[in-house]
Amino acid sequence: AVLFIAQLAMDYRYEFKKDVVIDLVCYRRRGHNETDEPSATQPLMYQVIRAQKTTRTLYAEKLVAAGLLTQATADDMTTNYRAALDRGEHVAHGLVSEPDRSLFVDWSPYIGHDWLTPANTGLDLKALQAAAYKMCEIPDGVVVQKQVEKIYEDRRKMAGGALALNWGMAETLAYATLLEQGYSVRMTGQDVGRGTFSHRHAVVHSQKDGKSFTPLQHMKANQPAFDLYDSYLSEEAVLAFEYGYATTAPGGLVIWEAQFGDFANGAQVVIDQFITSGEHKWGRLCGLTMLLPHGYEGQGPEHSSARLERFMQLCAEHNIQVCIPTTPAQVFHMLRRQAIRPMRRPLIVMSPKSLLRHKLATSTLEELSQGHFQNVIDDNGVEAD
Repeated sequence: AVLFIAQLAMDYRYEFKKDVVIDLVCYRRRGHNETDEPSATQPLMYQVIRAQKTTRTLYAEKLVAAGLLTQATADDMTTNYRAALDRGEHVAHGLVSEPDRSLFVDWSPYIGHDWLTPANTGLDLKALQAAAYKMCEIPDGVVVQKQVEKIYEDRRKMAGGALALNWGMAETLAYATLLEQGYSVRMTGQDVGRGTFSHRHAVVHSQKDGKSFTPLQHMKANQPAFDLYDSYLSEEAVLAFEYGYATTAPGGLVIWEAQFGDFANGAQVVIDQFITSGEHKWGRLCGLTMLLPHGYEGQGPEHSSARLERFMQLCAEHNIQVCIPTTPAQVFHMLRRQAIRPMRRPLIVMSPKSLLRHKLATSTLEELSQGHFQNVIDDNGVEAD
C-alpha cells in the first residue's frame, strides 16, 4: 500500500506539476529504544497494537495462501534468521549491491586544507573591467526604473574608473568574475534580488511589461548557473535547505541572505546543529555563506544586529569563518576566496547598511585587481603601544 501510494503520488506530480501530501497512518510497535516500554504510559493503545499481526506474519501468510511457501519453510526461515543474528553473521548478503554513483559528489579536492590555504582572488585589470561592463548591459527593450537606471549608470562609470567602487558594485563584480571563471553562484533569501537596502538590484524589472532581466545570467555563453531565489518567510526552512544544498555543491558559491541579520535567530537550530557543528559531528564539509545585513550596527531592538556575540560563542577549532568586511574590496576578495580556495567551511558575514553608500567606504579597481582579503586592516593613524 505504501509503495503504491508513493508511486501514484510521483506519477501525479510528474503529470500535473502539482504538490502531493501523503497522509501515512502508522504506529510504532516497539518502544523508542530497547529499554523503553510504551505500555507504561499508553496501556490501552498497546493492547490493541500487540493484538495486530506483524508485517512479516502477514506477508508469510499471504505467500502460504498463494502456494508459494509452506508454513514449515516460513518458520524455518525465521528460526535460521534469528540464529544467524545470534552468531553475529550478516543476514542480507543477497540485498547488498553497489550504489548508484551517478549523483555522487567528489569531495577529494576539498579535504585536508588548513585555515591558511591561500587563494588568488585578484584578476587582470582589463578582464575585471570587461566583466564590470558586461554585468551592466541591459537589453534595449527593458525599460528600467529611474533609480535603478542611476545605479547601473554609476556602475558603468565605476567600470571605467570615473567613480570609486561602492559596496554593491564590488559584491556584484565578485559574482560576475566567479561566473566567468567557471564557478556557479546561488543566492537565496527573502529579498536577494534587490537587496534589503536596495544596493544589489541583480534583477532588473521592466517598467513596460513587468518582465525581469538578470544581467549576471548573461556573462558569457555556456556559463555556470547564476540562480537567484526570493524565498518565503521561513528562515529555518530556507537556511536548512541551503545548508543541505551546499553540502552537495562544493564547486560553487552558495549564499543565504537574511532580510535582516536579526532574523537569523529564526533559524538558530539549523545554525547550532548543522552549520557550526556538522563537520565535527559527521565529518560533513560545507562552504555555505550567510550574509546578515545590519550585522553589527546595533541601533536598537530588532532590525539592527545579527548578534555577532552569538556567532563568536559558537566558534571553536576553526569550525566557521566570521567576517566584518568594511570596504568594497574586502567583500570582493572575501566572496571570491570562499569559492576559489579549496577549504570548505561556513562563512558568516556581518554585512552593513551604513557602509553601502558611505563616501569613505569605497575602493578602486586596482584594489580589486591586485589585492587580497585582509584578515585585519591595520589603522595607520594609531601608534603602536
